[in-house]
Amino acid sequence: MKILYIHQYFRTPLEPGGTRSYWIAQELIKEGHSVTMLTTSSTIKNKIERKIIDGINVIYLRVPYNQKMSIFQRLISFFSFMIKSSYYSLREKKVDLVVATSTPLTIGFPALVLKKIKRVPYLFEVRDLWPEVPIQMGALKNNLVRNLAIWFEKTIYKNAKHIIALSPGMEKGVLKYEKQEKVSMIPNMAKIDAFYPRSKNIELVEKLGLKKDSFKLIHFGALGIANGIDTIIESATLLKDDDSIEFIFIGGGSTEEAMKNKCKNNNLNNVHFLGRYAMQETSEIVNLCDVSLVSFLDLPILYTNSPNKLFDSLSAGKPLIVNSAGWTKDLVEKYKCGYYSNPKEPSELVTIIKELQNEPEKMKLMGENSRKLAENEYDKSILCAKFVNVISKIS
Repeated sequence: MKILYIHQYFRTPLEPGGTRSYWIAQELIKEGHSVTMLTTSSTIKNKIERKIIDGINVIYLRVPYNQKMSIFQRLISFFSFMIKSSYYSLREKKVDLVVATSTPLTIGFPALVLKKIKRVPYLFEVRDLWPEVPIQMGALKNNLVRNLAIWFEKTIYKNAKHIIALSPGMEKGVLKYEKQEKVSMIPNMAKIDAFYPRSKNIELVEKLGLKKDSFKLIHFGALGIANGIDTIIESATLLKDDDSIEFIFIGGGSTEEAMKNKCKNNNLNNVHFLGRYAMQETSEIVNLCDVSLVSFLDLPILYTNSPNKLFDSLSAGKPLIVNSAGWTKDLVEKYKCGYYSNPKEPSELVTIIKELQNEPEKMKLMGENSRKLAENEYDKSILCAKFVNVISKIS
């Protein structure tokens, strides 16, 4: 079966960013399917470039996008890919199934076009509940635009052959409009062969300018508005005179410069912004750290998130501190692999950090629980097989 996989932000393990679509594509290929990935690049010289990457036929369309863009610039990028991907989707021959993975919601448009014009069925993957996320974040204020976006969401769901949601909260959001038999929940995935506990690379500690014996907390991934890392910086400010603790950030985004300036203005020497890294380097840096922080704004819609960094942290065998009062809170508490910290109370995060720092046996047990959970429930070998099984059932 030829599958056209549409993902605006497709990344391979050699690039910074989430690699879920890469691993699912690999599983599809292993099962005998042909996969063509339709995605974007800001760096290609031509309007369109085709490459074969690890068996995946990748079509790159030149559409600028980065985490530092304004809302208006992002909208232009979304609609540019929506139009271009629709055109090139129609040019692909003998497509049997489309897999369209959000965000943004506009990713569903080319899939809808193929269904209406060529009668090609599509599976739609919900990575965030759009348009509810931008509505709650204040990005969609016009009532007409809101209603149009909600109508479009319902239309995409209605016409999909099947829908996969990445968290229980997202599944619940989809079920407002669709029946249970049409919806599956397959969360983001751990990569136990890429993130795993091992001896720390002391040379890397020195290279990165970190202290050898400090208690290290890491936040890795996007540094956008939705990540709400202000609370972490405020907690770091409360700990500025404690030279035994360091906060490490990997990744980038629209709030990065503002957070750097905030640290500079508060004379924080315990916070390090290391930039963006591909998966292998990220894994090495995460392994140097003691605790992983998973942070988001305190908005109900963001409680539904299924963050990559959470599952990679489980895989790395790290205790977690989450600040979303949703399913991630339930997960770390149920499996005893971390804590929930109220994002409105920076002092609460400080208390948890100091408790973990002073209780190495508890840290060890939480880390072991994290790794077991990754191995037994969330590894990509398990979840990719579930994804392919859904495709087999609907084909």
